[in-house]
Amino acid sequence: MKTGLIVEGGGMKCAYSAGVLDIFLDEGIQFDYCIGVSAGAANSASFLAGQRERNMRYYTKHVKDPRYISLRSLLTTGSLFGLQYIYGTMTNEGGGDPLDYDAYHNNPTEAYLPATDAETGLPHYFNKNEIRRNEYQPIMASCALPVACRPISYEGHVYYDGGVSDSMPIEHALEHGCDRLIVIFSKPRGFRMKPQGGKIAYTLGLKHKYPKIVEDLNHRHEVYNRQMDMVDTLEKEGKVMTFCPSADIKIGTYTTDPAVMMQLYDNGIADAQKQMSQIKEFLNGK
Repeated sequence: MKTGLIVEGGGMKCAYSAGVLDIFLDEGIQFDYCIGVSAGAANSASFLAGQRERNMRYYTKHVKDPRYISLRSLLTTGSLFGLQYIYGTMTNEGGGDPLDYDAYHNNPTEAYLPATDAETGLPHYFNKNEIRRNEYQPIMASCALPVACRPISYEGHVYYDGGVSDSMPIEHALEHGCDRLIVIFSKPRGFRMKPQGGKIAYTLGLKHKYPKIVEDLNHRHEVYNRQMDMVDTLEKEGKVMTFCPSADIKIGTYTTDPAVMMQLYDNGIADAQKQMSQIKEFLNGK
């Protein structure tokens, strides 16, 4: 049996999955396959590197630095999120809170990071083995929200956020042979996506250079909701186990209040602890 983990994106709302993943580390929960989207890709990297509380620090401590997320960052770098600062300056060896590259690279889990090719609009799935030491552009690419961030150039291609083309990569997991999947959401149970907001802004900003991204954004809710229906079906069949925030915590993609994000992180901790016996039974095929 092949076990898999999917970690949804959602910007600062992913403080929830950071909590769930830290309990997985405490309990020695491992997977054969892992795919994280956008902020979920960043959370997955710390998880695979075995770095407990590293994600939590990014949500509750480092977020206070204006180079992380701010209008100043938008004006000076062209991106609301300082992706180069977060996944370069901070994450590289010698940085303020580096990723343990050796532990990440040597983890036997088959792991992927989706991004969206800006020219074709198609998803591109970076394998973690493609990531080189101190070169975390694939993580940046998976997190580059259109309009809020500039696209990321890497090895001759330009990329935007993986969630643009594949927000919930359930099909990728199934195609790679996963029999049992744990899915960690950043949104409440039963959530369904509405048509993308800010249509005028993203259309005007992207249609001339990246029309395929505009097309993806226009249809993103349709793809996502179809994928969510698939997850629901697989959960009823006993092939998927899901985690969603159980507490009613008001938080948005761009929230920067550390106290709010700590609440969400703690909610992830509590939910994972509460269901740990079920998690282990599920992954053991019982």
